[in-house]
Amino acid sequence: METTYPAYLCPVDGTRSPVDAYAWCCPVCRGPWDLVLDTSPVALSSLPRRVNSLWRYEEALPLSAPVTSLGEGRTPLVALTPSVSAKLDFLMPTLSFKDRGAVMLAELARRLGPERVVADSSGNAGTAIAAYCARAGLPCTVYVPETTSPKKTEQIRAHGAHLVRVPGDREATALAARAAAGEPGTFYASHVYNPYFLHGTKTYVYELWEDLGGRLPEAIVVPVGNGTLLLGAALAVAELYGHGLIAERPALIAVQAEAVSPLATAFHAGADDLPATPAADLAAATLAEGIAIPRPPRARQILRAVRDSGGTFLTVTEDQLRAAQLDLAARGLFVESTGVACWAATADWTDRSVVVPLCGAGAKTGLAREA
Repeated sequence: METTYPAYLCPVDGTRSPVDAYAWCCPVCRGPWDLVLDTSPVALSSLPRRVNSLWRYEEALPLSAPVTSLGEGRTPLVALTPSVSAKLDFLMPTLSFKDRGAVMLAELARRLGPERVVADSSGNAGTAIAAYCARAGLPCTVYVPETTSPKKTEQIRAHGAHLVRVPGDREATALAARAAAGEPGTFYASHVYNPYFLHGTKTYVYELWEDLGGRLPEAIVVPVGNGTLLLGAALAVAELYGHGLIAERPALIAVQAEAVSPLATAFHAGADDLPATPAADLAAATLAEGIAIPRPPRARQILRAVRDSGGTFLTVTEDQLRAAQLDLAARGLFVESTGVACWAATADWTDRSVVVPLCGAGAKTGLAREA
């Protein structure tokens, strides 16, 4: 029996492509794909009887019955203050939230049967893709910037992936991977261009909804580089609201490092997209390497999602990142410097209930030091 998949859809020009064609971007505008997917409501009462992983939300997912699962999802929700709670997504198989999307890409690739898988990453997505490709028995090559944390590159190699260090920044790394993605028989496991990744990260919000008894906090705060967690959150909120499972939509609060904050700058300038020519300082160094993205391909979607939710963008300094990492460690939570950005932005909030993700383990990068 032939397997059918939801079609890829370009949100810019309406172009469609079958998933099994391996087209990693829209051939017309070269932009990322969305997914044509009809979801069904998840019954809260049915969940206690289901598998204890993100796959429990099967009505909302583009794939089911996975072979590649490592038990990802269902991470704890812990109160940090009376107003701010943290979801401990660093307690994932590869120690970051990227497992939510990586398992979707690896499972899709396993079903399509490519000759090879390629991915690009600043570190965490690469380790996740490498691990899940190992689980799926797929050959994998991961492209990373030359400055990527040695602990992350060691993890990528440990999973059996071929590692390619690319001179230059995160954007140069993406360009190198996209060139390789054009080779015949190649599946580009892009956490940016492939929408299956977003339908994995949206389970973050489904878990919040379940853990909070069928509701969501007043605000969901997420770190934003390429925006994969934020866009996944926006998908989940839209689905839950559309199915009548929540009465109100939470505000989406996006956090960027002040040193690399193109989206925050565009948002506060009232722009719908990034300028054609980026400012010269957008590639500056930051401790938050995981969100140091000068030109995210889904910038327009990210800006629209935040505005439509009534949310905003916040930025944090390098000193705030250092202080937040130490503060969390003093509370028993050792989180990498990218993963503390949301806590750095919201630790003093008292006016509404919010949830922040602690989305990468400190063991991946060590303690942030003064330059």
